[in-house]
Amino acid sequence: GKTEVAVRAAAKAVFDGAQVAVLVPTTILAQQHAETFRERFAGFPVRIGVLSRFVPEAERRRVLAGVADGTVDIVIGTHALLAPSVRFHDLGLVVVDEEQRFGVRHKERLKHLRASVDVLTMSATPIPRTLEMALSGIRDLSVIETPPEDRQPVVTVVQPFDEAQVVLAIRRELLRDGQVFYVHNDVGTIDDVAAHLGEVVPGARIAVAHGQMEERDLETAMLRFWEREVDVLVCTTIIESGLDVPNANTLIVERADLLGLGQLHQLRGRVGRSSERGYAYLFHPVEAMTELAHERLATIAERSRLGSGLAIAMRDLELRGAGAVIGAEQSGQVAAVGFDAYTELLREEIARLGGEPVVETREIRVDLPVDAHLPEPYVPESAVRLDLYRRLAAVRDAATLRDLEAELADRFGPPPPPARRLTALAALKVLLDRWGIDEVAVVRGDRLRVQPVELGEAAQVRLARLHPGAQLKPGARSLVLPLPRPRPDDLVAWVSGALGELLGTSGRRAA
Repeated sequence: GKTEVAVRAAAKAVFDGAQVAVLVPTTILAQQHAETFRERFAGFPVRIGVLSRFVPEAERRRVLAGVADGTVDIVIGTHALLAPSVRFHDLGLVVVDEEQRFGVRHKERLKHLRASVDVLTMSATPIPRTLEMALSGIRDLSVIETPPEDRQPVVTVVQPFDEAQVVLAIRRELLRDGQVFYVHNDVGTIDDVAAHLGEVVPGARIAVAHGQMEERDLETAMLRFWEREVDVLVCTTIIESGLDVPNANTLIVERADLLGLGQLHQLRGRVGRSSERGYAYLFHPVEAMTELAHERLATIAERSRLGSGLAIAMRDLELRGAGAVIGAEQSGQVAAVGFDAYTELLREEIARLGGEPVVETREIRVDLPVDAHLPEPYVPESAVRLDLYRRLAAVRDAATLRDLEAELADRFGPPPPPARRLTALAALKVLLDRWGIDEVAVVRGDRLRVQPVELGEAAQVRLARLHPGAQLKPGARSLVLPLPRPRPDDLVAWVSGALGELLGTSGRRAA
């Protein structure tokens, strides 16, 4: 679907007299796109060039000269397109395929080649920064939700590694005359894994493919797989970007817990690309995983229907947070999303130009070991959750917070404990802003650090009476309070109350 959009956009640009640059992340995908574009433009006087490490030096020089003088209409390439030696005659459209594989500087490089150039970025799983910009209205977003005819959802199995299950999955695929992707993302041991598979699945034709191979060896391995001379391709995540092998309908991934959400969805998209049912086996170690890895695997297992890429990208945005619109960060904390930074700067500049006083907003850091979030069952829609996180992070006064709490209760019912703790953290930030405190954090597990803080004599007397063992460092303007044992169930309320008593304002009354 995405490739069809790219071909038609390129046709529109070329027929209007402009050049098109198609940027792809891998040499294999560049070759595949080149074949597709040449086939579609076969009846038109359109010259197509390719720039990648697979292209011989003589052909590369011819393509560069054609791009510079305008005789090459469409150039498809990897990062080689971004080299300083590439000069366009009249660039009108940049197509970035699998944009999640490129950094911000890569994508901005082509835009700077001309003052005005149209950009079409395509991805089944856009990075958080790009998705946030689309949701915020900075970029336009179009979603393809209609699957190809006869396409079936991929059956996704997430489980601890089981060699017997691996052998069974490969044998079952070979029995229906299909092919298998086996992802082992470690170049150092990939040949050993391929040899072992040859022992446990005798008779299977096995090849290896990874990005550190010689160009011709990699090309040969992939061509043999396309031409069905190989049954099992043992490879790294090099296959994740857009490859179309309709006969390959079983995917096996070792150590899926080490891969990102976008990678997992992209890899799963390599199978089930025909009318045959596809199977994806995502294995993880038997021992415990990190909480974030568990969240990723649970998300990929739950969202297996066709067209679930946007939902997965939304979940990725929620887990990792958005990046910065005016910076290079492609993910970050939800409390500091890029669009908020942009609108805040814009608001300040408008106020300054209009001669109005500019109210400086301070960054307040609260690092407390509490489970504070909006549970998915409470607020099911990812986009709504993200919007609520953003609004809570932007709260600066008690009245706004009360309105937001009332809206939550009205729309979704009584909040569960994690949601109540999230609004309590927002209330604490309102208090900290009022008291001029920039940071509240638990250190060494049993101490609360507060800074900057200045206590008068009466407050210091209260500190000695209420918190024996507290440390006040006037030079560093820092206060360290011992946490009570056992630790309070509602740590946020304890922090608000303790600071309210010391600073002469009750936390409850101020909030």
